[in-house]
Amino acid sequence: MKLWGGRFTKETDELVHQFNASLSFDQRLYPYDILGSIVHVEMLVKQGILKAEEGEQIIKGLEEIKEELDSGLLKFDLKYEDIHSFVEAHLIEKIGPVGGKMHTGRSRNDQVALDIRLYLRDEIRNIQELLLLFMQDLLLLAEKYKGVYMPGYTHLQRAQAVTLAHHLLAYYFKLKRDYERLTDNLKRVNVLPLGAGALAGTSYPLDREYVAERLGFAAVSENSLDAVSDRDFILEFHSIAATIITHLSSFSEEIILWSSSEFAFIELDDAYSTGSSIMPQKKNPDIAELVRGKTGRIYGNMIQLFTTLKGLPLAYNKDMQEDKEGLFDTIDTLKIILQIYPEMLKTMKVKKENMYQACQKGFLNATDLADYLSKKGLPFRRAHEIVGQAVLYCLENKLELEELDYKKYRELFPEEKELFAADLNESLALEYTVENKKVIGGTAIAESVRIIEKERNWLEDRLVFFAG
Repeated sequence: MKLWGGRFTKETDELVHQFNASLSFDQRLYPYDILGSIVHVEMLVKQGILKAEEGEQIIKGLEEIKEELDSGLLKFDLKYEDIHSFVEAHLIEKIGPVGGKMHTGRSRNDQVALDIRLYLRDEIRNIQELLLLFMQDLLLLAEKYKGVYMPGYTHLQRAQAVTLAHHLLAYYFKLKRDYERLTDNLKRVNVLPLGAGALAGTSYPLDREYVAERLGFAAVSENSLDAVSDRDFILEFHSIAATIITHLSSFSEEIILWSSSEFAFIELDDAYSTGSSIMPQKKNPDIAELVRGKTGRIYGNMIQLFTTLKGLPLAYNKDMQEDKEGLFDTIDTLKIILQIYPEMLKTMKVKKENMYQACQKGFLNATDLADYLSKKGLPFRRAHEIVGQAVLYCLENKLELEELDYKKYRELFPEEKELFAADLNESLALEYTVENKKVIGGTAIAESVRIIEKERNWLEDRLVFFAG
């Protein structure tokens, strides 16, 4: 069945039908298509556009179709062009010509815009819940590893000592921002387009506010051309999804590095690793690598839609059918990653001693030595110069900064010898350099504990909402 055949004298070429049709992928929208149709019919009855008995017949038929699709009793038949024609055809088959009145006062253009908004609204909330659960696991891991010291890096060079908890909390806050971006995205998603018709609204006295209230929309679109052509909300979601996967790809790169023998900071659980077909000793971090690899896929889906929309005149164009497959793929990809990733982290073995030993080499306390001198009144630039010279001396003599006592520093830097005192070595000790950074957001364990408690309360408030 086609919803537009009256003006045509020939059947669509079969290959053209396959190329033009969207049921193969938009079939997942059926719960939303049926829900939107039910509420639309309720409104038509309320407004006196349809008779009550007509509305009852249509709604009952739609509910039966949904039950049949849910149970698998009714199968999708690709002879239909899209989800809208599939549902309408089966409705007419079930209840007769009155089923054709369901489409009164609307177009497929505003209908599909409604379906995709309802679908994306639900999926954003699903992704947000998965993000919250992931973040909860990161807090648990941060609590567990709050006393585990490790090198912090810049340019992938050892820079200053941190804790594993501090490192994990950095990713927690990235995901928190992602969650908040999705909350903001929902404001643009949660706008009712139904009632815009094909592009110019409708002469029927529709009650759009009623439909919006029944479907849980916070606002009604105020320009019919914009309502059917707007896909900004999907572009925005793609951008947020690309940001989420960027964060997870960065994390994956670290997991991959840390699990290598060169770092040997962690060992991934067998359930989240794979082997080699030729090298029996190998244990590969394939899950982290796949997450890193799927980043390009999600970027590609985003760029595809930007490219599709960039040259379109108002209002609806068939090109816009291309807004769905990439969106569905991005959502499916993100959801499985957000379920797998926290489990991979929770089951990994942390090699605490290796991390600790890595902090003992590479002059991670060099900045602390410069701070030690500048706190005693030496300009920081001169302190920086002195520490650089001290590092050079240690490199030449295969030593670390804390292996020189204060008397040796006095010998090396006689002009500043009064600044070097017996408390120097304590100030350069690994634990002290971490614990001494008590500034908000610093590495001190007490600061990590404070953040964990504060964020746990923030998380609990939102998890209660999703549980309810």
